[in-house]
Amino acid sequence: MNDKQQSWMIYGATGYSGKLIVERAVKAGLAPVLAGRSEQKVKALAEQHGLDYRVFDIHALAKSDALISNIALVLNCAGPFSQTAEVMMQACLKQQAHYLDITGEIAVFEMAASLNQAAKERGVVLCPGVGFDVIPTDCVAARLKAMMPDATHLALGFDSRSGFSPGTAKTSVEALPQGGKVRKGGQIVTVPLAAKTRKIDFGAGEKLAMTIPWGDVSTAYHNTGIPNIEVYIPASPGMVKQLKRMNWFKPLLGLGLVQNFLKKRVDKKVRGPDQATREKLTTHVWGEVTNAAGERQTYRIQVANGYEVTADGSLLVAQALMGKHAGASGYHTPSTLMGAGLVEQLPGTVLSP
Repeated sequence: MNDKQQSWMIYGATGYSGKLIVERAVKAGLAPVLAGRSEQKVKALAEQHGLDYRVFDIHALAKSDALISNIALVLNCAGPFSQTAEVMMQACLKQQAHYLDITGEIAVFEMAASLNQAAKERGVVLCPGVGFDVIPTDCVAARLKAMMPDATHLALGFDSRSGFSPGTAKTSVEALPQGGKVRKGGQIVTVPLAAKTRKIDFGAGEKLAMTIPWGDVSTAYHNTGIPNIEVYIPASPGMVKQLKRMNWFKPLLGLGLVQNFLKKRVDKKVRGPDQATREKLTTHVWGEVTNAAGERQTYRIQVANGYEVTADGSLLVAQALMGKHAGASGYHTPSTLMGAGLVEQLPGTVLSP
């Protein structure tokens, strides 16, 4: 292998998820190049683990993609990914480096899918969403498609008490003014926040659940081709009412002053769960398909805490792309790249009986 084939980068390495992934990589005997915009933070983390590092703001890549020269793969951990993914993807295409990230943002997945042909021509993989929740739900979707090939409707969901990291919280703030999202007839459409509710047994008893604009509205379609897709999470009646009220002043939530205020509150109050919390909280993942005849199939799995899934899953996919899957190209979801059994390779996964 040449130097480029051996070198890979974690951008956003000093964030909550980035640090977890760096720790797992070092423990596995790997030596990623660490990168981010804060020299003080990146240098300190690199020196702590004895790793090389680079310091640059993501937008500098638009002027000089050489900032990722001699890198075979970039794992982007810098959210919100609406602000980082496209620039990094374009730089990876120019430098012929595989691109991974840990987003759950619909727009990022759709943008990556639009670059499928360009990625094939450059011989690189674009695979955003190699963490939670996309790895588990993507694999559940693939299993359900195999169970019911003629499915016309897919519902996915997860019951997680993982808590938010700062990056995830800021992404949620950005998503509020955009409303809900579902897929109907193959197209992503905007619906009100908490547009639909239903009772769902995710794996630990029946709970009230509501629709959310999660990444699977995009990824599960590219994975399965099922034209109608919804994603659910548990929600209290009070939360549902609160979100429904927010539909009335949704445009105000997109104003710069409001967004800045909410994101500053995130910076002050959100830290992400500690190790003890992560270790004791597991996640139930559920999926359901129906066909035109009204037949129904369900599938459930249990996985580790969402941040554990992200750390283990992103590292597993990165290693595969630098190994047995190095010759792959084009846009992929986690399961189209690695197979529906990907989630079963992650520590803490328990299949339904």
